[in-house]
Amino acid sequence: MSVHVLLLPARRVLRVLRVPGAERPPRRLRIFAPRSFFTRGAFSLPDGPTLRRMRRRSHADTAHNLLDLRGKKKEELLKQLDDLKNELSQLRVAKVTGGAASKLSKIRVVRKSIARVLTVINQTQKENLRKFYKGKKYKPLDLRPKKTRALRRELTKREQSLRTKKQQRKDLLYSVRKFAVKA
Repeated sequence: MSVHVLLLPARRVLRVLRVPGAERPPRRLRIFAPRSFFTRGAFSLPDGPTLRRMRRRSHADTAHNLLDLRGKKKEELLKQLDDLKNELSQLRVAKVTGGAASKLSKIRVVRKSIARVLTVINQTQKENLRKFYKGKKYKPLDLRPKKTRALRRELTKREQSLRTKKQQRKDLLYSVRKFAVKA
């Protein structure tokens, strides 16, 4: 079970919400709010199927969002990244000062959005580098095929077929003899 703790501005615990899927239950926490506070229904969690539908919807939105991000230019992406980082810092301030639960839950969304933007920037940058170095003799290490250390050090087909002058002479003088066998 993962545990969500809601805090008042005075840093008092309102209620501990238990969500299925956590390793162990939380320690006992003192509750500083009247019992009637929890019976209003404001802190109820959606049931399992509803949560799954919400997650599915968010994945579809993410895929659509990524297509939009890939269509943008680098300057636009950097501006969006700057805006998201400012928003994240504001949300963190709100968290410390005791903001609303909706703001606290938005921190995760903004962090993931920042990661998405950075991923798109890095992927497009690497893609452009691959285009630039295509067909060149030397490439940066991260653009070369990884394989294994032994395979990277293996001789190429051309290097394997090369012969020294001495070996070429031997091959010529002492070639494999072929015999016709009488049946």
